[in-house]
Amino acid sequence: MNGELERLLAEACAGSEFALARLISIAENDEERALLIRQRLGSQVGRAYRVGVTGPPGSGKSTLIDKLIGCFRARGLSVGVVCVDPSSPLSGGAILGDRIRMEQHYADPGVFIRSMASRGEPGGVAKAAAAAVDLLDASGKDVVIVETVGIGQEGVEVTKLVDTTVLVLAPGWGDDLQLMKAGVLEVADVIVVNKADSGGESLIDSLREVLGLQGTGGSPAVVATEAVKGRGMDELCEELCLRWDGRDPTRR
Repeated sequence: MNGELERLLAEACAGSEFALARLISIAENDEERALLIRQRLGSQVGRAYRVGVTGPPGSGKSTLIDKLIGCFRARGLSVGVVCVDPSSPLSGGAILGDRIRMEQHYADPGVFIRSMASRGEPGGVAKAAAAAVDLLDASGKDVVIVETVGIGQEGVEVTKLVDTTVLVLAPGWGDDLQLMKAGVLEVADVIVVNKADSGGESLIDSLREVLGLQGTGGSPAVVATEAVKGRGMDELCEELCLRWDGRDPTRR
């Protein structure tokens, strides 16, 4: 490993946001160095609580994460966020919609937000996202949140990076067949019915029926929220914190 990379890693692990941002950029542009970064971090990762947030477009994932950041910060926890955005068709770079929605946290030294382009990656998880999550972990963030592009069988990829997977749905996406086809239901730890004021009860009923039909042990918790208004966010944060306390460090 060259001297610059060693220096940047040491600085990032000491809390330098400049070094952290530089290393994430390196990982985005060079797959081999992204792998090298992860290997070099080694035992310096594993302390942070990692939360994956997935769901179909329009379910309100970014707004939910924005509110979650506030909930975790109110508990005195530092937060890192990796938003895997759709790629721009012209540049291949991330379309920074997520960061715009989270702009209120920019000035907070306890929050670091980074958008990354999916660049057509299966599962909506950029290859460099794993390195970014490890870097945020090693830099001392208490909670690291990963937002993926979409949903479906491919969306299960996020579970490889995190301790807890949150599936965000909204009314209008309650067709039983769709739910059963979504492989992410099998790995979701928490299902959030967002925009619950707009017909959420029907979706919750559908979810409970489908989960019952699957007959799996340890069914995911179902939490109703109205993220725009902040409703249900304390309950969601509490559910996540309970899972943090009981997490299995060997799961990843």
